[in-house]
Amino acid sequence: MVYLNYNNLDNDTQNRLLSMSKRDIERRFGMQLRNYAREHYVNYETLLEEEAIRNLYNYKYVFNI
Repeated sequence: MVYLNYNNLDNDTQNRLLSMSKRDIERRFGMQLRNYAREHYVNYETLLEEEAIRNLYNYKYVFNI
């Protein structure tokens, strides 16, 4: 098995995982993020992307070769 982190993956894989992470974060915390963005005058899309990237570093990537 090979253990990698998010930075070791190619761009296509990073982009695919980022979009999956965005959907996951929006499904779990969408209303909380919208409320936070509205209260603190922050762009919702930027906040969502930052949280999605932060979420990606919590994953462990394991590949069987």
